[in-house]
Amino acid sequence: MKTPPFKPETLAAQALGWIDESTRAVTPPIHVSSTYLRDPDNLYRSGRMYARADHPAFDQAEALIAALEQGQEAMLFASGMAAATPVFQALSPGDHVLAPKVMYWSLRNWLLQFAAQWGLKVELVEMNDPAAVQAAIRPGQTRLVWVETPANPLWTVTDIAATAAIAHAAGARLAVDSTTASPVITQPLALGADIVMHSATKYLGGHSDLLAGVLVTREDDDFWQRLRALRVNHGGTLGAFECFLLLRGLRTLFLRVRQANTSAQRIATHFDDHPLVAQVLYPGLPGFPGHEIAKRQMKGGFGAMLSIRVRGASAGGEAAAIATAAEVQLWKRATSLGGTESLLEHRSSVEGPNSPVPPDLLRLSVGIEDADDLIADLEQALARAQR
Repeated sequence: MKTPPFKPETLAAQALGWIDESTRAVTPPIHVSSTYLRDPDNLYRSGRMYARADHPAFDQAEALIAALEQGQEAMLFASGMAAATPVFQALSPGDHVLAPKVMYWSLRNWLLQFAAQWGLKVELVEMNDPAAVQAAIRPGQTRLVWVETPANPLWTVTDIAATAAIAHAAGARLAVDSTTASPVITQPLALGADIVMHSATKYLGGHSDLLAGVLVTREDDDFWQRLRALRVNHGGTLGAFECFLLLRGLRTLFLRVRQANTSAQRIATHFDDHPLVAQVLYPGLPGFPGHEIAKRQMKGGFGAMLSIRVRGASAGGEAAAIATAAEVQLWKRATSLGGTESLLEHRSSVEGPNSPVPPDLLRLSVGIEDADDLIADLEQALARAQR
């Protein structure tokens, strides 16, 4: 179905305006069947055969996400990791891959382990430095450049257009994890990326009540068909109820993200140069490295994720950061991001001893609460942690 010529906010709010033709309902039904009837001549003229390969629950959410990302097609998966890993599994042993030194920790660990088993030659680079990317690229051997921007949890910004040009000149694809930006802020395909990945558990779903992932492609090419086959054969498909929850969340995507962005900017500005904070990491601050790139490719805000590095008194920054997390009342000490509630965590404790994250760092996911309340709670927690 052709996408109507409306603004993205309208497409999201009405979920493309689709209705259930059989009932005229504006909210889609939840189809739970795992199998579909063959025609008398043994064909499947309905296009449906088995839920692992295809399911009517996918259609509306996939079409909406593809439209928001300005892509040709989208493909839903059972989680963000289930969406990200096939992009590497679709490569061949011996292929060279570039990935960021700082990126989502679970994917980084999986990639380094999988690469050794699968024969991929993975090289971790400072992805926000085009010169470093250019130096690491191997023309004819590099098949994939994986970018995460802003990169969790230091929020470094990679120039998507510049990196796409480097990758394409070497015959490689560019895949972008745009989870923290969301299509409200950045459309990587329009900047030259070939594939966009989201952990839809986060902003796309937006309510901390489902696991989901999605890939969006600029072109329906052979690589995309390999990814589609991997989804079918590995079985990492999304359930019908989760599709329903995801579509519900997508309808309020722009409202939620814009509110959270506005609050995150206020919080980052408030704690910048704060006496109990050594550093605020946020692309929306003028002094943040990559701020100028962020202004070019992040439209409508700089995201709702930031990190603060807590200044320690006698015990040091790590102890002060952990103590601050223990004292919050409104912020929730929890892993994840992108929900309506604001979350805070001591990230290096989560990632373990090999983490590149500074031990004095607290990662903040700003929700849709009142920004003054969030600031006041963090203020009292910082103060109490110094006692």
